[in-house]
Amino acid sequence: MTPADLLLLFAAGIISGMLNAVAGGGSFISFPALLFAGVPPISANATNTFAACSGYLSGTWAFRHDLKAHQKQLPLYIVISLTGGVTGAWLLLQTPQEHFSAAIPWLLLFASTLFICGNQLNKLLRHFSPADKPRHWLAAACSGAVLLGVCIYGGFFNAGLGIIALSYLVLTGHTDINAMNGIKLLVSSCVSLIAIAIFIADGAIVWYEGGVLLTGSLLGGYSAATVSRRIPQQRIRQLIIITSLSITAYFFADHYQLWPISG
Repeated sequence: MTPADLLLLFAAGIISGMLNAVAGGGSFISFPALLFAGVPPISANATNTFAACSGYLSGTWAFRHDLKAHQKQLPLYIVISLTGGVTGAWLLLQTPQEHFSAAIPWLLLFASTLFICGNQLNKLLRHFSPADKPRHWLAAACSGAVLLGVCIYGGFFNAGLGIIALSYLVLTGHTDINAMNGIKLLVSSCVSLIAIAIFIADGAIVWYEGGVLLTGSLLGGYSAATVSRRIPQQRIRQLIIITSLSITAYFFADHYQLWPISG
């Protein structure tokens, strides 16, 4: 680990922390930074989950009052989130390194598409929301199965989890954006915490690099309040979209060798 790598991770942590606090999408910076610093793909994914978890926890605490209105449903959300997080983390650790490397461009493309189309997707899902319809047991079971799938994805690959979770909440009839953000962050926290426990047991987290990234992320999140007042959120979203698509294109080009090989 060179000083340049440490500087890269620290800067990536600051930027990702700011993005997560303001508009989301910080994993598009932090995860590739770990790869560029030489961390193996699966360890990079596990370490990125560790670094992002503090933001989920602090966000959940910030929305704790909004969660009170849904306290009867929260135990079920927590159980499903923990189950999905364990499953996703286990699947990640069973995946050969080369197979996960091959999946990275497609996972980034999926997460980028979700980030770009998230608002439009949520508006579309509102038309199918059962908010004014009685909940049948079959609909409740399907809803739980969808949430489990969301959480399995989150345990396997953390990027884009918040966007998928928010879309799920829209589909199931939630309308209070503050409560939705609180539930989203609670789900993300539970998925990440249990996944991190699995990663620790397997030795998948690289603590030194992760600590540098986490420190930068905490500083970035703390300073985001000042930045968010100066830069319109739409501009930040545009920057994230350009960055995520550029990084995704790089990994596609790198994996499929779409550029001339020198030497």
